[in-house]
Amino acid sequence: MTGEGTLPTAAHAEPVVGGNLGMGTEYLQIRDLTVDFDGFKAVNGVDLTLFQGDLRFLIGPNGAGKTTVIDAVTGLVKGSGSISKSGVELLGKKVHQIARAGVGRTFQTASVFEQLTVLQNLDIAAGSGRSVWTMLRRRHGVLPVIEEALETIGLTALADSPAGILAHGQKQWLEIGMLLVQNADVLLLDEPVAGMSAEEREETGNLLRRIGSERTVVVVEHDMDFMRAFATSVTVLARGQVIAEGSVAEVQANPKVQEVYLGTAAAGAEDAIGPVDTPATPSSEDSPSEESDGPSLTKGDG
Repeated sequence: MTGEGTLPTAAHAEPVVGGNLGMGTEYLQIRDLTVDFDGFKAVNGVDLTLFQGDLRFLIGPNGAGKTTVIDAVTGLVKGSGSISKSGVELLGKKVHQIARAGVGRTFQTASVFEQLTVLQNLDIAAGSGRSVWTMLRRRHGVLPVIEEALETIGLTALADSPAGILAHGQKQWLEIGMLLVQNADVLLLDEPVAGMSAEEREETGNLLRRIGSERTVVVVEHDMDFMRAFATSVTVLARGQVIAEGSVAEVQANPKVQEVYLGTAAAGAEDAIGPVDTPATPSSEDSPSEESDGPSLTKGDG
């Protein structure tokens, strides 16, 4: 049993660049995805191939289309093109059908039942495919899948505690656990470490590594330190299109990425995407203010 609210640190397989390619490998393939809002193309011809075992980070300035991409995958917004999970077309399906196909997603604010215990939250999530009468029937024990999820997310010691008393980071871990007990093998996480302490970010990164070794995990993120520490591969979006893809080092060195981040925020670019060879930094008088319309990596959903 792990300590209260502390994620386990046992040895485990970790995600690798390119994923665990081989027979039976699960994947998510997106081809020519376009999302049009009354003539404005929030996503414009996006192609992505995401393999099981590759912890993929999706980054880009505000308005790049990152969150819209995962909204389209999960059926929250309509799009054109193709989104397939291991050969099964998802585009056009209802939200609940996509969830039952094994695609789960979290939001920037954790969606948990705060008046119920951690265990009850997981039990409800695990019962998403059961009848009402089965869910109401009194249990004589904890399902193995729930015990495993509790251990994975580090909340075993808090299983009988109300979810409402959990710290911010712990609520995010619980929401991830609720996807795990539903057997989701494609997880789309929208800014999972927003508002977390440094310790919570570290533990969340280790959690993503654990679950990412056996699943397809996509993380929409603005925290570039977190991205550099835990991503195995990165896709960069700008203005609704993919402009770069590769390892963290490859993306940081990509001229297009540097141009996107340096174009209106040169003074802070090195902190945003890591060390790069940059032109002379303009004086503070020439730098855009925080209210500029330029790219920002600190707030807002893309």
